[in-house]
Amino acid sequence: MKVALYARVSMEETDDGSKRYQEPENQLVPLRQFAKAFDYEVVAEYIDRASGGDGNRPQFKQMFKDAFQMKFSGVIVWRLDRFSREGISNTLSYVQRLKQSRVWLKSMSESWLDTKDENITELVLSVLAWAASEERRKISERTKAGIARLKAIGQWKGGRPRKGGVGIEPRKDTPL
Repeated sequence: MKVALYARVSMEETDDGSKRYQEPENQLVPLRQFAKAFDYEVVAEYIDRASGGDGNRPQFKQMFKDAFQMKFSGVIVWRLDRFSREGISNTLSYVQRLKQSRVWLKSMSESWLDTKDENITELVLSVLAWAASEERRKISERTKAGIARLKAIGQWKGGRPRKGGVGIEPRKDTPL
């Protein structure tokens, strides 16, 4: 059976306060092993370096185009939140689009997520899609709280705070 792998990585802060994308191979290596264990043939790998809250990820969109052309029977992801963090309606819409193309979605680390199995309920998928979007919201709240704290003590000059809020990196387009 032909399958595709989808990996999405986010930004992370390094020890020196700079930002970089996480390594997609951290997901892809186990996904390849998982596919091999099920005797699936991996015919495509889609990798995005972007927020899961953005549905305009280039490889994500390409995956749907290829699914529509029936290039594979299934998509395997590390976790649902790697697939989407856009909330319930968007995530369910993506799953439905795959199903309409006769393509299933399976999570390697969440055994309940396998749309080949008709017993999976939209309720379970909805709850976990909600949880993924909530995590995105919490990350945003923590960032805003950190900025508010820095503003209150006079250390905020715009831009992005570095790890731990130490050493402010001013935005390039804003004069100090």
